[in-house]
Amino acid sequence: MPNVRASTIIRPDSATARGDETVSLQETRGAETRHDWTVEQAEALFALPFNDLIFQAQTAHRRHFDANSVQLSNLLSIKTGSCAEDCAYCPQSAHHNADLEAEKLMDVEAVVAAAEQARAGGASRFCMGAAWRNPHERDMPALRQMVERVGALGLETCLTLGMLTEKQVADLKDSGLDYYNHNIDTSEEFYDQIITTRSFADRLETLENVRQAGIKVCSGGIVGMGESRQDRAGMLVTLATQPAHPESVPINMLVKVEGTPLADQPDLDPLEFVRTIAVAKIMMPASVVRLSAGREQMSDELQALCFLAGASSIFVGTKLLTTGNPLPEKDAGLLRRLGLNGSAEAAVN
Repeated sequence: MPNVRASTIIRPDSATARGDETVSLQETRGAETRHDWTVEQAEALFALPFNDLIFQAQTAHRRHFDANSVQLSNLLSIKTGSCAEDCAYCPQSAHHNADLEAEKLMDVEAVVAAAEQARAGGASRFCMGAAWRNPHERDMPALRQMVERVGALGLETCLTLGMLTEKQVADLKDSGLDYYNHNIDTSEEFYDQIITTRSFADRLETLENVRQAGIKVCSGGIVGMGESRQDRAGMLVTLATQPAHPESVPINMLVKVEGTPLADQPDLDPLEFVRTIAVAKIMMPASVVRLSAGREQMSDELQALCFLAGASSIFVGTKLLTTGNPLPEKDAGLLRRLGLNGSAEAAVN
């Protein structure tokens, strides 16, 4: 593939613009991954003509990944409901009335059985999520067993448990945990409109503890919660200016659930969602950008645009924690129609 010449982007006046500004972005084949992005530069990417944005994102994606491979993951709720956090989007919060029955931590054997089923369905990564502010020490032995047993099946392991102490991080590392998921959700400026029980700094501290322990980071956010484009840009800048980019960046579309504060939130323009995927890929080209929650409500055409914009991973299975997900046969049919291979992450370099 020939080198892509440097492009000069003129930002038009818009509600999110901070005045006319020209930003030079070197998007060449040999360009190094950057950690010095600004919100203004991210907004300039969002403001590109759609075709130019998708071209840059697909070019960045092909520098690091097989463009026709999609990594398949499975996400299981290992402890459901009664979470002490007040995240406005989450039906598992004890602060909301989402008519969700709380459940205790699953038995290890049941989790392993679910992992075996996920592997049989083509998943290469098995993610386990617990509705906690943070895990209790009494739960750590079972969690460690889950990681060890699932890893022994040949699956990559991922946990999302809320905040962790340094000891808990070290214990999970010793158990062989591959990834830890801890989303920042949105921009720091919009954060307190969504969550008040945990600070934005708390989330960044957890990510740093995980990174320092040598566990790979999975961190992204949710769009469609009433945030502005500037907030979407700010969220991505926070991730892209970390000392190391998250290896996995899930981009979620809000799933509106009755009983949560965001149940009546207006729908986000689908093309704005695609733009978010594309900007994430350009800013973090070596990261796996995952098309995550909300796919059940997406058309095949919208998902196809997300893959074109650089998304290269999806969750498979009928449920994501407590919300719906496309049927396996529907996903298989879509991937087949698009000529995409469901496989492990296929990095080019």
